[in-house]
Amino acid sequence: MNKHLFLSLLGLAVAAAGCTLAPKYARPSAPVPAAWPSGPAFGEHPSATNAVAGPTPAWRQFFGDDKLQRLIGLALTNNRDLRIAVLNSEESRALYGVQRAALFPAINANGGLARTRVPGDLSTTGQPITSSEYQANLGAAAWEIDLFGRIRSLKDEALQQYFASAEARRGAQISLISSLAQAYLALAADRENQKLSETTYEAQRASYEMIKHRHDLGLVTDLDLYRAETPMDAALRDKVAYQQQVAMDQNALNLLAGTTVPGEWLPADLSGVTPPAEIAPGLPSEVLLSRPDVLQAEALLKGANADIGAARAAFFPRISLTAAIGTASSDLSGLFKAGQGAWSYAPQVALPIFDARTWSAHRAAKVQRELAVAQYEKAIQSAFRDVADALAVHGNLDQQLASQQALEHASAESYRLATSRYEKGIDNYLNVLDAQRSLFAAQQGLVSLRLAKAANQVQLYAVLGGGGQIEADPALTRANAAAGKSK
Repeated sequence: MNKHLFLSLLGLAVAAAGCTLAPKYARPSAPVPAAWPSGPAFGEHPSATNAVAGPTPAWRQFFGDDKLQRLIGLALTNNRDLRIAVLNSEESRALYGVQRAALFPAINANGGLARTRVPGDLSTTGQPITSSEYQANLGAAAWEIDLFGRIRSLKDEALQQYFASAEARRGAQISLISSLAQAYLALAADRENQKLSETTYEAQRASYEMIKHRHDLGLVTDLDLYRAETPMDAALRDKVAYQQQVAMDQNALNLLAGTTVPGEWLPADLSGVTPPAEIAPGLPSEVLLSRPDVLQAEALLKGANADIGAARAAFFPRISLTAAIGTASSDLSGLFKAGQGAWSYAPQVALPIFDARTWSAHRAAKVQRELAVAQYEKAIQSAFRDVADALAVHGNLDQQLASQQALEHASAESYRLATSRYEKGIDNYLNVLDAQRSLFAAQQGLVSLRLAKAANQVQLYAVLGGGGQIEADPALTRANAAAGKSK
């Protein structure tokens, strides 16, 4: 009879575990327009030949450069910041497992020996009595039967904390990939600028040698000689400065990759880098709801919603059960003989009568949920601003690039004509110097704009969510499935 009672209580606890007092979750409306900003600054988004369909592609489809792909794979394995994010997510998963285990009784096996001596003046026989008791039990101690969903609400909160940490991990992956791509492109651009500075220096040095030879023959003045020496020294300065910048770019890549990057994986120049894919135009602002930081904020909001259920359950009785079943005997040899069975159960009910802390805790839980709503909405607004800024840069880059290419072509022709006129003696060397400076500046500007275009594509990739989950997490997939079934 008592065994049946114990099993009935167990069944009641399991059935009641599906109930919670948490309010039903409803996603707040996104406090941003459905469409992105428009206007002259945002330009028209031409359909590119390498544009990809869908919100944002996976990084292997977005970054077509083979060397960059190898670098990203290396960084995903070795970067320490990402490793910290992964370990934080693993810790949250373990803490969720601890909280989830509280739904079930902790079964322990124990055995013991107790020997007692009763003096003669206290015994019923008037003689001293020494007795022994051997026990072997299997039972649960102080298991809370979750009739009102307090433990289940805490379990749901821990689950959402795990989801939030998983999104933080995904955000760290996207940030790492975009930072690595930006550093890779910057290195490529600086190496191209270094080549330009070396070419310019060699041209300036050759001009200086020619002018010096003419000066030695008395054909040109000291002023022409100094005019030729000045740009040569400036070109040498630029050459050394770019050598320094390239070395710093490589150091940045090594830090992001988490190890020394092989030299053959580094780009030779920006012209040789396969540009990232174009993001397809016309995406609605709803894509922001899939950004890691937005999903992280929503998971924290769901956790705060579950915490209200735990605060509500504190107003209701709390039932706990301690039960054990086993054998007992005065002799060790008779411990497991028939008829030596022993059992015990001790249910306990704690009914709150007056505790002002429960009301304050309930109010605090509601305020925490309102804070989480505000943080979720702010995350969406910040994400919208990130994308709008990237689109503002993207809108006119093609036009700027075309104008700069025309300027570079015109500067090159101007330098060629000025050099030809000087060599024929119909123009002075000052015009050659001006044309050469203009050409070098135009070439640098062209490299800078090409870098800005590629970097803007990387920025759009990151602010639009980075192409979904980068690495499949089986544990997260199972947890998501379990959370869906429990709704």
